Amino acid sequence: MQLAEHKRQPVQVNAVALKAYARIAAAWGLGQREAARLADMSESTWKRARRPDFTGELTQDQLLRLSALIGIYKSLELYFSEPLARRWFTRANTGPLFAGSRPIDTAIDGGLPQIMAIRTYLDALRGGA
Repeated sequence: MQLAEHKRQPVQVNAVALKAYARIAAAWGLGQREAARLADMSESTWKRARRPDFTGELTQDQLLRLSALIGIYKSLELYFSEPLARRWFTRANTGPLFAGSRPIDTAIDGGLPQIMAIRTYLDALRGGA
């Protein structure tokens, strides 16, 4: 019985993370390609992963990315008013991590380390670190 419960947990965790990320991608106005690349998935996998009946597994990297992106979203919602909170990730930024690029582009190019750096940066802005 414990083995069956253990196998279900990652599916449940994946489902919750994917559902939350799909909502964030929509709130940020991300296209299929951007959302897939940010999550380190092919576009076809992202399309399947958005379905409620998706039972595929996420890699540890993908799950960490989604977790960090959820944290980024939460920080933005707490720190900025809604219009800026929703656009911040996709607007050019002259901050030290971005050098005039959009945070989403640096996150896609830099992968998990850059996503985590952005999360840490936002946590520091809102006084969390």
